[in-house]
Amino acid sequence: MELRHLQHFVAVAEDRHFTRAAERLMVSQSGLSASVRALERELQAPLFVRTTRSVTLTEAGRALLVEAERILAQVRAAREAVAAVQGVLRGTLALGTEQCIAGVHVARLLARFRRRHPDVEIRLRQAGSGALAEEVTAGRLDLAFAMRTWADTDQLRSVPLTSEPMTVLCHPSHPLAGGGPVAPEDLGGEAFVDFHPDWGPRRTTDAAFAQAGVERTVTLEVNDVHSLLELVHEGLGVAVVPRHFGHKPEASTLVSLPVKGAAEYETVAMLPPHEATSPAAWALMSLLTADPEETADPADVADTSRAG
Repeated sequence: MELRHLQHFVAVAEDRHFTRAAERLMVSQSGLSASVRALERELQAPLFVRTTRSVTLTEAGRALLVEAERILAQVRAAREAVAAVQGVLRGTLALGTEQCIAGVHVARLLARFRRRHPDVEIRLRQAGSGALAEEVTAGRLDLAFAMRTWADTDQLRSVPLTSEPMTVLCHPSHPLAGGGPVAPEDLGGEAFVDFHPDWGPRRTTDAAFAQAGVERTVTLEVNDVHSLLELVHEGLGVAVVPRHFGHKPEASTLVSLPVKGAAEYETVAMLPPHEATSPAAWALMSLLTADPEETADPADVADTSRAG
């Protein structure tokens, strides 16, 4: 089995189209088709269902895709490891992150990494914690900053970043605004603004309400922090969010209330096993751990100063 056959197969699987995949790989379509057919002959199984309009994976193709992505990621890590031993870090850093993740200022960290390793191409993807965990496990991402979603496995390990309490944000005219800490039971009849179910803050809030046996209605579902704060500002609902969200300028007019009994919002760096971690991922984590205050989110620093 040749690596180029796996590379060609993965490209077609990603693009769902032979012509687009061939253009991206800068090979002829006939050559790409021949490469995939050679792989199918070797495995004695069809990998794609081909029609005049689309290309979809067969069951065998889906099984191969998981392993092919992992193999190609390991090959890339091996090449980068050799380059690192020779004193030059090259290749690609594929990083995933949730929005406004606590414990790290992603843009500042990547800027420091770029200055230190200019020959490494940086790729960034935002998604929910569950999706990011799957992509690190599959080898599509070198590492990801997200909420802890499950215990470490033989394919995924986590390095703690920070943890913080959850708070309720509401409009100053809301009946809750003049009170103190609230419990999930106090919020049962509220309309909520929240993120999609895979995002870390939503997972933490859903778990807290489920544990308390309280049903809640998310009437406004968004995929960015700015929209969430804007909707709360207009009095369209309340939001349960990590504490540092309340320190953003857009939240300056909102009331922030502690949530009693809610689990901590715990963020981690998710990485593959040590032996599969790329040199670029090691280098990024070294920058993060060497000077955590330099790469911390300003809201986290504000929290520390308030605590003192």
